Amino acid sequence: MVKAVFAGTFDPPTNGHLDIIQRASNLFDSVDVVVSVNPDKKCMFTAEERVGFIKEFTKDIKNVTVHAFTGLIVNYAKEAGAKVLVRGVRTSNDFAYEYELAQMNQNLNPDIETIFLQSREKYTIVKSSSIKQLAAFGGDITRMVPKVVSDALAKKLSCK
Repeated sequence: MVKAVFAGTFDPPTNGHLDIIQRASNLFDSVDVVVSVNPDKKCMFTAEERVGFIKEFTKDIKNVTVHAFTGLIVNYAKEAGAKVLVRGVRTSNDFAYEYELAQMNQNLNPDIETIFLQSREKYTIVKSSSIKQLAAFGGDITRMVPKVVSDALAKKLSCK
């Protein structure tokens, strides 16, 4: 049984993230989606909200579980018995960044492999930070994020 980990900040989770989760679930026996908690990073949504969003839109994917974790993702993977880290890449800039992380993770734990899944073309421009900015200016984000996320963004931004 091969377990994989797909980790990210997911602030907010996007349809591109959901696509990677669905595709990883078809490749591996189980996939832990891990909401990375970094106390130094200012997120719009709490870790609990982000976990809730992902649980909501992955509830029908039987081999996916969702967790929050603070710390090095290779440590989470080792504790969870995972052998693979899944990383989504949209552009060559993403690849360069993710490649460096993969090298670092390989040095930290050579037993854990990193697999890159190329984003589908329609998700290449879908980026969490851009979605927040677009939503703040009243742009239509409904094709970029699941409904639960667009509703939560609208509510959060109306409170500002």
